[in-house]
Amino acid sequence: MLVKTFGAAVTGIDAIPVTIEVDISRGIRFFLVGLPDNAVKESQQRIESAFRACNYEWPGQRIVINMAPADTRKEGSAYDLPLAIGILAGSGQIEADKIGGYMMMGELSLDGSLKPIKGALPIAVKAHKENFKGLIVPKANAREAAVVEGLEVYGANGIAEVIDFLNGKGGLEPTVVDTEAEFLKGIATCDIDFSDVKGQESVKRALEIAAAGGHNLIMIGPPGSGKSMLAKRLASILPPLELNEALETTKIHSVAGKIPGETALLTQRPFRSPHHTISDVALVGGGTFPQPGEISLAHNGVLFLDELPEFKRTVLEVMRQPLEDRQISISRARFAIDYPASFMLVASMNPCPCGYYNHPEKRCVCSPGVVQKYLSRISGPLLDRIDIHIEVVPVPFNKLAEAPTSEKSSHVRERVMKARKLQQVRYQKQTGVHCNAQMNSRLLRTFATPDATGQQILKNAMEKLDLSARAYDRILKVSRTIADLEESETIQAHHVAEAVQYRSLDRSGWAG
Repeated sequence: MLVKTFGAAVTGIDAIPVTIEVDISRGIRFFLVGLPDNAVKESQQRIESAFRACNYEWPGQRIVINMAPADTRKEGSAYDLPLAIGILAGSGQIEADKIGGYMMMGELSLDGSLKPIKGALPIAVKAHKENFKGLIVPKANAREAAVVEGLEVYGANGIAEVIDFLNGKGGLEPTVVDTEAEFLKGIATCDIDFSDVKGQESVKRALEIAAAGGHNLIMIGPPGSGKSMLAKRLASILPPLELNEALETTKIHSVAGKIPGETALLTQRPFRSPHHTISDVALVGGGTFPQPGEISLAHNGVLFLDELPEFKRTVLEVMRQPLEDRQISISRARFAIDYPASFMLVASMNPCPCGYYNHPEKRCVCSPGVVQKYLSRISGPLLDRIDIHIEVVPVPFNKLAEAPTSEKSSHVRERVMKARKLQQVRYQKQTGVHCNAQMNSRLLRTFATPDATGQQILKNAMEKLDLSARAYDRILKVSRTIADLEESETIQAHHVAEAVQYRSLDRSGWAG
């Protein structure tokens, strides 16, 4: 008897439908074809044990299973459930009438229970597009998949519940998630706040400008000056995620298997902070079994690289293309995958190996030339993609002892959102441009030309401070953002003057 069940294969952050054709006839052998990997091939032993635990029998006949399309590689253990249901239906142990209306995925334990899978959200999106009546997944993935409206999602604890459901004996109820309510409930909450930071007003100002224009930023300062603390609070002043951004972010984390339990929708902007020992594949994604890297997990959020010079040179260099294109294309002999990677890069570093170069009180013990050598670990092309350089100095004791008087993140976020709305209107006809940091040379000439006084200040700065040519465009972009924060249509002299201050690492002689 020939029976078809339906699953899905996740490629990138999308899914493609997989038809599992089960043919049971006279004979004794078992064949599984359609480019299954080892995890799929090993499903036979898991399914046999699950059948015994639920008082069903493995058919003593010839079983041929084809996973179509046969030229697409099937990876992982999530195909256990559709394979098992196909075998039971093909051998006549359960009814096959309702099977065709449902897509199903799940990993079986030996006792017949279902374990969570990766990629439940993109699978649910594909099931809805393919007009399936419903989706059956493990209970732990039900809320995540139920975010997709117009699709009945059933969460099952074990294969016995799925069998009873398909036999018309009930046992499963659709999981209902109010996506909009879930989204609105989460966007207002934030565990950390700018008001926790004492002092550092100039750095907070730089972070506000970075958030308002989507600019990449690097902080240079001695140990304990608060660089990491400030970076972690950047996400609290960024505009809240929009619903489509939240769905896209959730899809990426779903594919990576990083959705917290019982979470239906990620509503906070991601903040990723990988250790400096990370490999280039872990940062950008890929691998034998392709997975999103840290830059994709930071999509629509912040990627924080602490102690930037300590990262391997090859790791930092692979970020250059994603920083420009806002996506990462991974091409291998067997596959080519695109992952989104639109993130804000925030980096921090000590000014020298000992950490105390330019410190107001402690003496630097590094030998001559070491500071420049330490800085040269970061390539010029990478620094070229960082708009704002800000020096962080230690907070004096009298500031630390004061009661908290800093502005709350909610107040700063209001100003940032106003500036972002101005940019959305300005670039509404520009494809792929949503904020000032994404402006190209043509848009700079159109929207970021300073007045005569501002132009003269910029000329003087380029000459007297010996700023590099690459700093010119960055200063104009940051000037445009500063003007937007003041709701000014034109870039004025003081906007340019402030932007010039944020190019510390471009100044001749900064590192001796």
